[in-house]
Amino acid sequence: MSVLPILKWPDPRLAEICAPIQEITPEIKTLASDMLETMYDAPGRGLAGPQVGVLQRIFVMDAGWKEGRPDPIVCINPMLQEVSEERATNSEGCLSIPGVSAQISRPALVQMVWTGLNGGRYVQSFDGFAAACVQHELDHLDGVVTFDHLKESDRLALIAEFEAQ
Repeated sequence: MSVLPILKWPDPRLAEICAPIQEITPEIKTLASDMLETMYDAPGRGLAGPQVGVLQRIFVMDAGWKEGRPDPIVCINPMLQEVSEERATNSEGCLSIPGVSAQISRPALVQMVWTGLNGGRYVQSFDGFAAACVQHELDHLDGVVTFDHLKESDRLALIAEFEAQ
């Protein structure tokens, strides 16, 4: 396993829409393992393919490891099946925009379907912080970063904060 370099905003690859993964190859399995190691090393709770320069629909996450409840998952070609009308606002950080967090409003409950490394199809509902994490990582696969969720004045203020670091 290897710790991979994490791309920083405004790298243009972070704005790309990722391609579906056609086959789970040994290279994809190695990538997933490296992404998990990179995420834990960062230390983060999620990491998407484009953040390590891989423009494919894969992300890893572990929403509970920092609280002593590790539950790593590898999501290949993930899609939301259902989203609640109820919304929740969370403070979100991003490994590609270090040192900056923003209040982001998202659906409070989501149901996601994805393919696992074993080729199996998984369906799971997520709420709380895990729901925000899933949606944040899915955003990356669609070329969306935290800044894209903010009204212009908030976005400009956070960009200035990021650039001043």
